[in-house]
Amino acid sequence: MRNASLIIHRDNFLYNLGETRRLAGPGIKISAAVKANAYGHGALAIARAAEKGGADFLGVASPAEGVELRAGGIQMPILLYGLCLPQDAGVLAQNDISAAAAGGEDIAAFEKAAGRLGKKARLHLKIDTGMGRVGCRPQDAAALAWRITKSPHLVLEGVFTHFPSSDEKDPSCTQNQIGLFSRTLESLRSGGIDPGIVHASNSGALMQYPAARFSMVRPGIILYGYYPSAEVPRLFAAKPVMELRAPVLFVKAVEAGTSVSYNRTWTARQKTFIATLGVGYADGYPRFLSNKGRVLIHGESHPLVGRLSMDQTMVDLGPETRVRPGEEAVLFGPDPAGPDAEEIARIGGTIPYEITCNISLRVPRAIK
Repeated sequence: MRNASLIIHRDNFLYNLGETRRLAGPGIKISAAVKANAYGHGALAIARAAEKGGADFLGVASPAEGVELRAGGIQMPILLYGLCLPQDAGVLAQNDISAAAAGGEDIAAFEKAAGRLGKKARLHLKIDTGMGRVGCRPQDAAALAWRITKSPHLVLEGVFTHFPSSDEKDPSCTQNQIGLFSRTLESLRSGGIDPGIVHASNSGALMQYPAARFSMVRPGIILYGYYPSAEVPRLFAAKPVMELRAPVLFVKAVEAGTSVSYNRTWTARQKTFIATLGVGYADGYPRFLSNKGRVLIHGESHPLVGRLSMDQTMVDLGPETRVRPGEEAVLFGPDPAGPDAEEIARIGGTIPYEITCNISLRVPRAIK
C-alpha cells in the first residue's frame, strides 16, 4: 500500500467550470488556470478535463508547463500568463503557445524566433494598471501594440491586465484599474488597433466585477473548489476537487501521561488509542497542523496530536476505537463533515492555494 494519496474529483472540477461559465455569461471565453501543476491537482489530467468541459484556453506560468501539456497531447490554445526569457521565445512559437509581452525586448525576441521558424507568434500585450509586477505602462500600450500588428511574424491575439485586490471588499482599487484599462483599450481602438481577446478577471473579479469580464476571464482557485478570500461573495457552492488521504499504519493503546512524537508537545490525559498515519510534511501536509488539525476516519472527526513529522502523523482515536491498520483517513477534501483546504488554511494563517499547491509530487494522484 502506498502512503498518502490524492483523489481528484473530476466531476467537481467540471461542475465548477460550468458554474464559472454560467457566471461569465454567453460569448465570454474561459481561460482555465492550470499553472503550478493545476494548483497541485495534476496539470495534464486537469487540462484534459478542462478541454472536455469546454474551456477556451489553458493558462500556464512557464514555457515548460506549456510544453508538458503539448507533449501530453493537449491541442487546445495555451497562454503563458507571465513573461519568458528571450531564449525561450522559440520554444513557445514552435509549440503554438500564446505568450505575454510587456515591452520592446519581449516583442523583438518573439519576432526573431518566429521569423527563424517561419511561424507567427501569438502575443497578448500585458498592461500594468496597478499590479506593479510586469506589464507596460498604459501610455506605452499603443506603440507596442502597433509594433506587434505591423510585424509579419507576430499576431496581437489579445490585451490583458491583472488585479491585485479583486478579492477584497473595498472596490476602489479594482474599479480604478477597470477604468484605466478601459480607457487604454479605447485609445487602442480609436487608433485603429484591434486588441483581440481582452481579459482581466481572475476568480475574485469574476465574482465581484461584471464590467471586468470583457471577452475572456481567467478563473483559477474557483475551478478547484475554493474562493480567493472570505470577502468575496459566494455566488455558487464551489466543490473542492482535491481529496488527500492517508492509510492508518499502526494503532496502539497508550496510558495517561504518555507523550507522543518529537519534543513531547502532547501528552495523553487519559488512556486512549493513537493511530499513526502514513503522511507527513514531506507530502506537503503542513506541519503547522500539529496539535491543531483534524482528520476523518469512518466519517468521524479525530484530532491530530503531537508534532507532525516528515512521513508520519498521529491521531487521537479516543478511549475506544474500531479503527484498524489499513483503513484510510481523509485529511481534507469535499466531504462536508471533514476539513477542507480552506479550514486548514485558516489554521495556518494562509490561503487554500498554498495548501493544494504544496502537496508533494511524491503523492500519487488518481482521477475519480
